[in-house]
This record gives sequence, C-alpha cells and structure tokens, in this order.
Amino acid sequence: MNMGNLKYQYARLSIAEKLIAINVLIFLVNGLLVFLLRLPGNFVERWFELPTDFFDFLKQPWSLVTYSFFHGGLWHILFNMIMLYFSGRIFLNLFGNRRFVNVYFLGVIAGGLSFLLSYNIFPAFLDANTALIGASAGVTAVLIFVCAYIPNQEVRLLFFNIKLWYIGVFLVLIDLVQIPIGNNAGGHLAHLGGALLGYTYASQLINGKDIGEWFSLLLDAVANLFKRNEKRAPLKTVYRKKRDAGPSKNYDKDTHQRKIDDILDKISKSGYESLSKAEKDFLFKAGKND
Repeated sequence: MNMGNLKYQYARLSIAEKLIAINVLIFLVNGLLVFLLRLPGNFVERWFELPTDFFDFLKQPWSLVTYSFFHGGLWHILFNMIMLYFSGRIFLNLFGNRRFVNVYFLGVIAGGLSFLLSYNIFPAFLDANTALIGASAGVTAVLIFVCAYIPNQEVRLLFFNIKLWYIGVFLVLIDLVQIPIGNNAGGHLAHLGGALLGYTYASQLINGKDIGEWFSLLLDAVANLFKRNEKRAPLKTVYRKKRDAGPSKNYDKDTHQRKIDDILDKISKSGYESLSKAEKDFLFKAGKND
C-alpha cells in the first residue's frame, strides 16, 4: 500500500476514527522507540504527560491536551479506543465533526484540570508523585454527552437492550466508588471532569446554547496562523442582483436547519430508531457537511 493510498484511506475516516488512528500510531511508535533504543519507559511521554505539580505544569502547559495521546499499556488504549469508536458513531449520527472535536477536547481539558486541581487542593493527594496520561476524559465526555442528549435511546449491550442514561449513571458511579479504594484516583478524577463537561455541554445544547463554539473559533484562528501565505488572485467586481441570490440562499439555509432541528427533537423524544430511513440519511449527510 503506497503513501497516496494511505492518505486517501485516512481522509475517508470519520473524525473519531482519525483520533483512534493517531492514538494507536503514537502508542506503537512510543513503544518501539523505548524497546529498540532501550530507553526508560517514560522517556518520551514525560514531555507530554500532565504532572501533578502546578509549577511543573507551567513548564509544559501543552500537556493539558497532549497527555490524552499517550497510554499506559495495551488494555488501557484498547478499552479507550473501543469506547471512542462506539460513542463516536452515535455522536456523529447526530452532529458534525466540529462539535465532536469541541466535546472531545474540552473533555480532555476539563479532565486534566480536575486532575491538576484535585492533586493541589485535597490533602489526600498532596504527597502523591504521579502523572496523568490517557484519552479517557475525552472519551467519557463524548459518551456522557450522548447519554445526556438522547437519554432514552436504547443500545444493544451483549444480550439485551439498555437505555443510554443507565450506562452514563453506571460509569459515573464506578468512578466515584473507585477514587478512595483504587490505585488510579487521578484517572477517575479526570473521568469525572470529562463527564461533567459532556453533561453540561449536552444540557446547554438542548436549551439552544453551544458552549463550545468559542473553542471552534479558537481552533480556526490557530489553523489560520499556520496556513502558508498564498498569493491571492486580483479581486474581481461581480455585479449581482440581490433578489437573485440573497433571499433564496438564506431561505434554503433556514429550511435546512429547521429540518435538522425537527429530526433532533424527534430523537430526543422517541430515540434514534424512531427515524425513517430518509430522515437518517438526511441527518448523516448534514453531519458530514458540518
């Protein structure tokens, strides 16, 4: 398989699948470097993991996001990527890539802040010497988002169907219980931070407010900084009758958005499976174009 074909296959992946591919690639490259060069286990990840000490964090502030691309072992990354795949499929049937990126990475940041603040506030953690890695906070944010947005939607779990909100509540309770008795309190605190972000995002979105829009604008601004300075073609003046373009274009856009809103309301009330095939196809195409 040549490089061009790999790029083509990668471009066809959903945003969730692209994140999975990136995480797996980093996991494999990091593991091979450590093994082949006989490096210490954390030789690479120590520059990207989120430390507990606040002053250490100030030396590598990028770690508030980069910690999510490293994992502690095979089972760690396997579980996270499976959860990301299935929760991502549900999410992307409802919304597009931009909103997925918002929820996922804001969940990563919220989880990192929960970890960092807890280890610098609560006496139980003040003497701990650890660091945070793993995509769990972002994955949890996506999962809890869909559990909160379409709580009565049923999914197949082994041999029976179960409503999404049951899954969300169960996972949050598991994290709460394991904080005092487990050996990964920091990880569970990060999960809860991601869960809170996902729940809040979904609740606000149901009320018509997208609390992550600022993050999309920030990413757009950062992306523009790295774009090459391209020569722009001379501007041409085009005269066009306003009545030929403006109103009809706005009307089509408003009609399109109203149809999306009606379908999302139907999902919220009756579940995704209540949609007709035409409605599912329309929602899928709308998500791809978002």
